[in-house]
Amino acid sequence: MNAFETNLSKYAELLIRVGVNIQPGQVLFIESPIETVALTRLLVQKAYEAGAKYVQVQWDDEGVTRARYEYAPGDSFTYYPEWTARMMEQLAEEGGALLNIKVPNPDLFQGIDSAKVATATKAMALARQKYQAYVRNNNFSWCLVKAPTEAWAAKVFPELPKEERIATMWDTIFQMNRVYANDPVAAWRDHIRKLKDVQNVLNGKKYKRLHYKAPGTDLSVELPEGHLWLGGGDTNERGVYFVANMPTEEVYTMPHREGVNGTVTSTMPLNLNGRLVDKFSLTFSQGRVVDYTAEIGKEHLKSLLDTDEGAKYLGEIALVPHNSPISNMKRIFYNTGVDENASCHFAVGSAYPVNLTNGTKMSKEQLVARGANVSLTHADFMVGSAELDIDGELADGTLEPVFRKGNWAL
Repeated sequence: MNAFETNLSKYAELLIRVGVNIQPGQVLFIESPIETVALTRLLVQKAYEAGAKYVQVQWDDEGVTRARYEYAPGDSFTYYPEWTARMMEQLAEEGGALLNIKVPNPDLFQGIDSAKVATATKAMALARQKYQAYVRNNNFSWCLVKAPTEAWAAKVFPELPKEERIATMWDTIFQMNRVYANDPVAAWRDHIRKLKDVQNVLNGKKYKRLHYKAPGTDLSVELPEGHLWLGGGDTNERGVYFVANMPTEEVYTMPHREGVNGTVTSTMPLNLNGRLVDKFSLTFSQGRVVDYTAEIGKEHLKSLLDTDEGAKYLGEIALVPHNSPISNMKRIFYNTGVDENASCHFAVGSAYPVNLTNGTKMSKEQLVARGANVSLTHADFMVGSAELDIDGELADGTLEPVFRKGNWAL
């Protein structure tokens, strides 16, 4: 094998052994763009070598997706097949695992009526509510990963000749996933341990609120009693440890649904599954978005916030130092799974019950009563920069620095 083939094999091994952490006898479901066939075939091979009982691949093609929005009748967008939703539920219920190569083209829906995309997205979310509950409760192992496509590479590296973009993107993905380490699996275990150390410090603090200040941002975020910080990975209900996002650099928890006040301004573009929103701000009062602006894609931002009532509240807060591996690449990736690991971020929409003590055992009504948000959607947006300061408010009202100029101050 040449050097690239060796590194691609190491990457596939990492995603199978660390990401979804396939166990003997397990079923694996892979969602993959048709452009990433070489990696996908390796993933299938590595999964079977790890003992998987069966591997199914679902291919995604941007041309097929785009064709629906250009040519399908209006009632197509309110439809989502129940049998597809049930298939995903069964995968989770029977202890399978999901590996999703998630690289949506940032410009896929350019020129398409945003209402069509919003309607189809909501129809899918409604049909998959039960499955998404399994995801957010970590009932089974799942992992979102990255691989180059021509459209994504062109968006990220427009200055390069076309024939160099894919190779450069692969090099970047290998770097951010520690593939170039002598032992990538050991490197990831060390990285996860460091994230857990930060998680443990924050859990020990039991902050009452976090106060954010940066250009265009002055925001107070209350944390619910019993909130839990997580980072790196988590254990599913069968006791198997997995890493839900690769790469990952964050530690995260949930805000109190009704305890967010002030204004926050984004610092990176947001790719809403093929619709770009940029240079936007959200103003909150008692947790709810009461005003918003956007220089680019305001109609897409509106459709996100109109998904349901819960879409107007925050569901996640995450901390990532500005001086971190992906941030230091000094490039916008137009992919939330990457950009969120270069920047502190929030998410509007549903909270993760795992971020609340005993949250995975609570009903939706109990979660809301404890301060967790519930929604059909969950969309991360980036707010971190070298100018971000965050203070933590202790139970007695004392303030202490958590971030200064974008980096840890604890």
